[in-house]
Amino acid sequence: MRITIVGLGPSRADIITREAWEVLSSADEIYLRTRQHPAVAEFPSSWKLHSFDYLYESHESFSAVYNAVVHKVLQLGRRTHGVVYAVPGSPYVGESTTAEIVKLAKDAGIPVRIITGVSFLEPLFGLLGIDPVDGAQVYDAMLLAQDRFPVLLPEYPVVVAQCYSRALAGDVKLTLMAMYPDDHPVSIVRNVGTPDASVETVPLFELDRHTGFDHMTSLYLPPLPHAGAYESLQKIAARLRAPDGCPWDKEQTHLSLRPNLLEEAYEVLDALDAENSAKLQEELGDLLLQVAMHVQIASEEGDFKLPDVVGGIVEKLIRRHPHVFGDIAVSSVEEVLENWEKIKRAEREKAGEARRSFLDGVPGALPALAQAQAYVTRARRRNLPVGAVLSDADIAGLLGDSSPERLGEVLWAMAAWADARGMDAESALRETNARHKARLSDLDAASLHVA
Repeated sequence: MRITIVGLGPSRADIITREAWEVLSSADEIYLRTRQHPAVAEFPSSWKLHSFDYLYESHESFSAVYNAVVHKVLQLGRRTHGVVYAVPGSPYVGESTTAEIVKLAKDAGIPVRIITGVSFLEPLFGLLGIDPVDGAQVYDAMLLAQDRFPVLLPEYPVVVAQCYSRALAGDVKLTLMAMYPDDHPVSIVRNVGTPDASVETVPLFELDRHTGFDHMTSLYLPPLPHAGAYESLQKIAARLRAPDGCPWDKEQTHLSLRPNLLEEAYEVLDALDAENSAKLQEELGDLLLQVAMHVQIASEEGDFKLPDVVGGIVEKLIRRHPHVFGDIAVSSVEEVLENWEKIKRAEREKAGEARRSFLDGVPGALPALAQAQAYVTRARRRNLPVGAVLSDADIAGLLGDSSPERLGEVLWAMAAWADARGMDAESALRETNARHKARLSDLDAASLHVA
């Protein structure tokens, strides 16, 4: 029993390593994942070749094909003389069958030998004239096409491998356009390692207007001319607080930065109210800087690091959206909110916080009016009485109409009325909020006890 996985290199037979050629030459028979490889035509006629190309015709997806190939190779590997299985490039580069064969063979007690080869990356980087050690990132086109947003650092070069069709190029384009400018240059690299190798550079938005995509086609995206990943901002925050950084930034703490965080949040709101996209872009950057500073301080103090923050919110969003990432079906926003509350309640119970009020998640530092509306919204989700509510007739008499502008004028008038009488409207509403919070929490606890 034995499985020998041999890398055939990216193209011509003369690129196959001496070790790989010796293994192939001494094999009684060779099983190819595919005959669609330039070197196969150069093999001696005396070699006994088989291929798994027929599986591509009998399965609906590549994953199904590769799964079938894996099990065929395992079956052949159990024979007394084992099997020699040859794959394009190098066995561990862009070849999903290798890792699965190694894993299942280990479980089955079948020895595996890996004969590495030249991958498509070496001639590709040589053709492009770039050094991958400088930070190049490599992604599979199919995996990238499945994402709504590319998980990569755009200030470093990117290679998208195995872009085998025009349709796949279109899907890849849509994903990349979520990060890159529409006219960002993309190089279509074809037939690397062969005399027919070529590089054609086009604007990103035109990518799928071109033809000639096949299994030997890759894409190359040069870096953005400016920073474009959150990690670059975190790097700046770390530099500002380094021993030789900015004296002001080095002195900051979580508490000292509190006013800055609040101010930047309000400036984002101002940009939203003004419907000024350029200003919103700038203010979101300022707000992100506040996040980066707090993360950096926490990292220095050993509390948590950036992956903890990002990983925590990603895990929470997936957990709280089973109708998107799981198998829960919903038919309305109301059902989404109902499930959301159930999930949060289960989370609190698991954390030993079963008695915590459902209103505790509303920040105490919110302005009183925003806090009051948040309390009312959450209470209505649980079908709890929110207290005195004006009827439509009352509202009509008070406001005259139901427009946001008129509501704003009435709130302004009430603030002016309170000021004229020496009353603090913010404090008055905040005290009312506290009373309603206690009342609603008691009602919710009672309803849970009855249930």
